[in-house]
Amino acid sequence: MTRRRMARTILAGPAGAAALIAGKKPEKGRSGYATIAGTVFRDPGFAFPGVSIVLQPDAEAGTSVKVKKMKAVSDNRGEFAFHVPAAPMRYKLSASAQGYVSDERLVTISGEERQDVYFTLKAGKEGGSQ
Repeated sequence: MTRRRMARTILAGPAGAAALIAGKKPEKGRSGYATIAGTVFRDPGFAFPGVSIVLQPDAEAGTSVKVKKMKAVSDNRGEFAFHVPAAPMRYKLSASAQGYVSDERLVTISGEERQDVYFTLKAGKEGGSQ
């Protein structure tokens, strides 16, 4: 297999697609991207697939950057990722699953960077829809 064909094969999977998005050059006059990624666990520490993750700008942070609310679902390994503008901004992340107590985290982005977030959901009466 040639190097070029091998590179295409490697980048064809989901991880490769994420690498292409993260490595995308910004348009002229625009800043790049930051990544907010993480993993969801269920008590006592097992990966938790199918958890609803919501990312939204923190209203109290007061910024001029317009960012819409985004949603994701954790994959089979409990992982998720969002690509956001690299402009200084604070985001609120919430994780919820049926039959589990929801959890929230605040994440601050200051430039082209990656912020990792971890959730551990405990069984309880609260919980959103999947």
